[in-house]
Amino acid sequence: MGLPLRATKASCVRGLIAGAVATLVLAALGCQQTGGGQGQAGTRSSPAHSAHAMTATSARSPSASPHGTAASAPPRTIPSVRDFTPATGPGWRPGSGSRVVADLNGPLADEARTIAAELGLRTASGTARRGDLSLALDPGQSGGGEAYTLTVGGGRARITGPADAGVFYGTRTVKQALRSGGRLPEGVIHDRPGRPQRGLNLDIARKFFTAGWIEARMREMADLKLNQLALHFSDDQGFRIQSTSHPEIVSAQHLTKAQVRQIVALGQRLHITVIPEIDSPGHLGAVIRAHPQLQLRNAGGTTFQGSVDISNPAAARIVDQLMREYAPLFPGRWWHLGADEYLALTVKDPQASFPKLVAAAKAKYGPNARVQDLVTGWLNDRARLARQLGKQPKAWNDGFFAGGVVKPDKNIEVEYWTGRLKETARPPLEYLKEGRKVVNLNDSYLYYVLGEPGGFTYPTGERIYESWSPAVLRSSTPVADKSLTGPNRILGARFAIWGDRPEAQTPAQVAQGIRLPLAALAQRVWDPGKPPLSWSDFTRLAERLGV
Repeated sequence: MGLPLRATKASCVRGLIAGAVATLVLAALGCQQTGGGQGQAGTRSSPAHSAHAMTATSARSPSASPHGTAASAPPRTIPSVRDFTPATGPGWRPGSGSRVVADLNGPLADEARTIAAELGLRTASGTARRGDLSLALDPGQSGGGEAYTLTVGGGRARITGPADAGVFYGTRTVKQALRSGGRLPEGVIHDRPGRPQRGLNLDIARKFFTAGWIEARMREMADLKLNQLALHFSDDQGFRIQSTSHPEIVSAQHLTKAQVRQIVALGQRLHITVIPEIDSPGHLGAVIRAHPQLQLRNAGGTTFQGSVDISNPAAARIVDQLMREYAPLFPGRWWHLGADEYLALTVKDPQASFPKLVAAAKAKYGPNARVQDLVTGWLNDRARLARQLGKQPKAWNDGFFAGGVVKPDKNIEVEYWTGRLKETARPPLEYLKEGRKVVNLNDSYLYYVLGEPGGFTYPTGERIYESWSPAVLRSSTPVADKSLTGPNRILGARFAIWGDRPEAQTPAQVAQGIRLPLAALAQRVWDPGKPPLSWSDFTRLAERLGV
């Protein structure tokens, strides 16, 4: 059987059509019958939490499958499953009496209701029976909180994991396997991510995206087992979230706090952490427009766009007030401090150009302190506040300077994006040798910069799929020392959308443009091995799955 038929609400109430009729309907929809999930789909799958069912079912026994009893092949999913032990048997697909069984008052209630809605099934508590899909926690299971085991046999399917996140990812495998092959193969899947941080970085400061657009991308991310959405909501062009402490800085187009709470709540259901970023001490143009006294000027009075005068205590005060205001709005683990492209450090001689900053540095850190020490002190102060607010701080790699009197806090995660900035950026190996943990946002592969300014080109999924890995932090060369590139050091990666020329693409064009690159990233951060499919087969599968 080919692509599962989406059941209407009426069909869910009346019961489900016979297998022969389902086959005719699928043929009418242009969906070929398959045994191994080959071919392409004419429509995209419904997102997580959709009210539409995605599975046509049979009036036969719920476990019945037309595939015979040969040993099963692995399910076709993105990302691919990492370990599959095949068995002989018909596999599993939902039938007319199938249910999703879980403790509906327990920690897997959301996961059960989500997959039940997607498959057009009802939920139930108690003992699973033939034809059911059951979900359960197994605290003793290995692999970490995002691991899961999916067992298919005896006409049943069962997902277990040590935590709810892993069980949720198991349901993503179920959804995709039914979409690609019409059934779950008989056997046992053991699956887990290769890297703990996997996601999307979204610039809503330069180009505003609506809450609805963001939520649609989150549903797509969830099906790809991605778990982070970083929101860059403050920059020179705009400040995009409602503020009560500083309403004067907020742009006309912005998200309300109610909308942000809705985004965060959706993320919690989809196991996606929403990470806020207020970039400082650069990229603060929206704040400076409302507070021009904070503008950085050199000795000759020249202004530097987006950069605040960090010798002025009022600059730190406003950023800290905003951090305190937004911390409760974003209950996740991380806070992004930015720290990139502070323009005082991009001139030939910062000490001569900014005597006021030099004086402040010496007053605070001693006679040998320089401008970079004052900037590093700013970063450390914000990181200290982030930890006080219960957050793990992150910052861009060009905010970590070599030498100097003041050293960047070792606890700040390095978000490595570039080595192009010769004044401030350093090779990836230097950060790793300092004992720092790094996240990959390599601008040569993972930057989708609207309008393609400054030598950027829109990244292709094929290039990510074929030649990138988490160890490729800069340009196209992986870090050679493999002892420094494991998942405890290079924590993962995010694909980044930047709105430098916001009118260059519509939101719909952006959504389409990132589709295959994001799918390729998902494959490479989930499974550390060589991708099992050719790029052409991968693109056909992505189309069939609607990811």
